[in-house]
Amino acid sequence: MAGVSIYPRDMGKHVGQAIAAERKIAGLNQRQLADRARYSLSMVKAVEQGRETASPGFISAVARALRITPEQLTGAPFADGKPLADAVNELSVLLAEGRYARAEEPGPLAHLEADLTAAQDLYRRDRTRQTIEALPAIIRRLHGAARDLTGDHQAHAYSLLSSAYILAEWSARRTGHLMLALPALDLADGYAPLGDDLNFAAFSILARARILTHYGESDMAAQFIDTAIATADSSRSGMVLTGYSHLAGAINEARKLNYSSALGHVEAARELAARTGETDMYMTAFGPLNVEIHAHAIELEAGDPNRAAVEGADLTYGAGAPPTRIAHHWQDNARAWLMSGKPDRALAALNKARAAAPQQTRLHPSVRETVHGIAAAQRRQSDSLLGFAHWLGATM
Repeated sequence: MAGVSIYPRDMGKHVGQAIAAERKIAGLNQRQLADRARYSLSMVKAVEQGRETASPGFISAVARALRITPEQLTGAPFADGKPLADAVNELSVLLAEGRYARAEEPGPLAHLEADLTAAQDLYRRDRTRQTIEALPAIIRRLHGAARDLTGDHQAHAYSLLSSAYILAEWSARRTGHLMLALPALDLADGYAPLGDDLNFAAFSILARARILTHYGESDMAAQFIDTAIATADSSRSGMVLTGYSHLAGAINEARKLNYSSALGHVEAARELAARTGETDMYMTAFGPLNVEIHAHAIELEAGDPNRAAVEGADLTYGAGAPPTRIAHHWQDNARAWLMSGKPDRALAALNKARAAAPQQTRLHPSVRETVHGIAAAQRRQSDSLLGFAHWLGATM
C-alpha cells in the first residue's frame, strides 16, 4: 500500500528512515530534497517509505544535498565480528603524527619490502583488519629506512612509503573509516615525488577521485580521473594505470546516471585490458575480468538492473580471481536481483559474496540494505535469510 514501509516493524533501521529523519532536521520537504539531490520525487518517496533500496549513488547524492556524510545514513563503519578498534586506533595515532611519525629501525630494505608485500597480500585475500594491524609497524620502519638510506635506496624507500600509505587509505576506506583515508592520502602525495616510481602519485590522485565519488562530488572526481589518464605513458604500467582510471571513471559517471559516458569508460578500459591481460600491478586487479565486473556494475547503477542481474549471474572466472572483486560483483548482483523482484536469487548472490570474501561482505553498507530489502520482499522470512542476517549482525 502506498505510503507504508515494506520493512517489518521489528526490522532494524534502513537507510530510507535515516534519510527521512535527516531531511526533517534540515527543514526540507521531499520535493526540495529531490531537487537538491537531482533524483525524482518518486524515488525519494519510495526510498523513504522502504519501497526501494537506496543505491550507493543515491545515498551519496542525498548526503551531499543534506550536507552530511554518507556514513550518517548507512551507519558505517561496522564490525567484522572481531575487535577492530585497537588496530584502527594505532593507525589513527600514526596518521596523526603525519610527517613527524616516529621512525623505527628498518632492518634490510629487502626484508621491509617483503613485509609490505605480505600486508598487500592480506588485503587482496580479504584480511583487511589484519592489514591494518600490520601497517603501522611497517610504515614506521619505512620512515627509518628513508631517514637512514641515501641515493637510489632512499628513493625506493620513499616509493614503498607512498605505497604503504595508499594501502592504509584503501584499508581505511574498505572498513568504513573514511576520516582516516584523507590524511593517509596526504602523506602518500608528499612522499611519492621523492620515490623512484612516480606512478604512485597518479594512484593517489585516483584514490582521491574515488573518495570524491563516494561523497557525491562527481565533477571534481572526473577532473582527477582525467588527470590520472593524462599522466600515464605508453608502457604496460602506464596502460594499467590508464585502464584502472577508466574503471574509476565508469563508476563515477554511473553514479551521476550518465550511462553513455560510463559505457565509454568501460570500452576504453576493455581495449586496454585486451593488451595488458590480467595483472595485479599496483594492486589494481586490472584485466578483462575486472572490466566485465564493472560493466555489470554500471548497468545496475545507470542502465537496466534486470540485465545486470541476468548477465551478471553468468560471470565466469578462475580459481585465481581476486576474492574481494568477485565478492563485490555478487553484492551488486544481489541488489540487481532484488530490484528485478527476485529476492531468493538476491540472497543466493549474497551467499556467494560471503563465500568469496566474508570480511568485506560483513563490512559493506549495501549488503545490509539488500538484506533489509530481501526481508521486505519475502512474505515470510526464511531461515536462510535469518541465518545470513545473524551472521551479518543485522537486526531482524
